[in-house]
Amino acid sequence: MSDGYDPDFLGIPLRLPSPEVETIRLDYPRFSVLLDPVRRFAALTAVVIDGATLRDVPRSGEWRLDPRAPESQAGPEVYSRNDLDRGHLVRRRDPGWGTVSEARDATAATFFYTNAAPQAAGFNQSKELWLGLEDHVLAYADSTDQRLAVFTAPVLDDADPPYRGIRVPLRFWKVAAWRSPEGLAAAGFVLDQTALVDTREGLTVAPLGAFRTFQVPIREIAAEARIDMGDLAGADVLARAGARATGAREVGAPSDIVL
Repeated sequence: MSDGYDPDFLGIPLRLPSPEVETIRLDYPRFSVLLDPVRRFAALTAVVIDGATLRDVPRSGEWRLDPRAPESQAGPEVYSRNDLDRGHLVRRRDPGWGTVSEARDATAATFFYTNAAPQAAGFNQSKELWLGLEDHVLAYADSTDQRLAVFTAPVLDDADPPYRGIRVPLRFWKVAAWRSPEGLAAAGFVLDQTALVDTREGLTVAPLGAFRTFQVPIREIAAEARIDMGDLAGADVLARAGARATGAREVGAPSDIVL
């Protein structure tokens, strides 16, 4: 089962965003990865989520290389003997819906290194907020059909610090899209771990501090990440009439999010 991202899942055609760089497309159960073979990380991941049939299946799966692109992904050598986590880009839970068997297979597929990027180890309240954004948007979309399309990736900046043959991404972006009564709606977010990661002498991760999460206009994310977001930019809830001032807004709690 490797059907990949479904552009018709929301009942509104929503094509896969298109990075400027050349990528390798890899399809998995209910999600797709566009892999940047130069940076060896995903330039884009895209998953569809059916909130009405999500399954709470036990955590299973071991991190492994995808044999379809063995030289184009950052593997275990990046994460060994340091304070970097293998950060899921597509969350383990997101494609885990449908039958129990389908959910188990889909969640296990999120453990390919193509779906990982290095994040500062350890949890704090800010990181939990980032990981729970999809749940918050699903709850908001409950009045429709509880379906989401979520796009996530690191911002692959040329200035990212070098480490073990790769460059450690310092920021991550996420765009969640859903069908509202008025049509397509979307919200964009950025996670910043710049203050936590220092590679000047090997690698150190700050023991204190926090991941900073921002709600950001999707057009700005598109420019920063060098990705054509298509209809997502025009569906941005920050840009709708009557919304509060646009621009990056730091998010400290779900109540700070504009939807």
